[in-house]
Amino acid sequence: MADNGSSQATSAWPLAKFCFEVKWDLAVMLFQEVSGLDVEAQIIEYRAGAPSQDNGPVFSATRMPGLKKPGNITLKRGVYKSDNKQSDNKFRDWFSQIKMNTIKRLPVTISLLDETGAATMVWTLTNAWPSKITGTDLKSDGNEVAIETIEIVHEGISIDNRNVHGISR
Repeated sequence: MADNGSSQATSAWPLAKFCFEVKWDLAVMLFQEVSGLDVEAQIIEYRAGAPSQDNGPVFSATRMPGLKKPGNITLKRGVYKSDNKQSDNKFRDWFSQIKMNTIKRLPVTISLLDETGAATMVWTLTNAWPSKITGTDLKSDGNEVAIETIEIVHEGISIDNRNVHGISR
């Protein structure tokens, strides 16, 4: 008799990445793609002017971790006819609030969802704000939907890997 997979552990397979949601300021927005969920440590190189007394001459620099630098988050979404309504364009409203050196900074959460709609991994951006909105490109011979791109900068990212099906990773 063939195995229908019901006896397999639910943690045997990696999570699918196509089911996610983005929230900020009590609003949930739908996007086609989210990228840039990364952070890197900047490298500080240091080389002393004199060789080490204990180990003899060292002719290379010592490399140390410096400040953490989060990447910008890029969000892509389809353009809808209803986006022209003022009430349906929360991101453009937020972007239009930018004044010289001031913008409302908000926490943004990006959640990877399982098949039941429960969050399994949550990325939380600290003090986020939109830095760039790119409208769709237009092609007379194109056969694609209109996609706009929104870029968000932030001051830090935390990751919460939720306890999925009783197994913590």
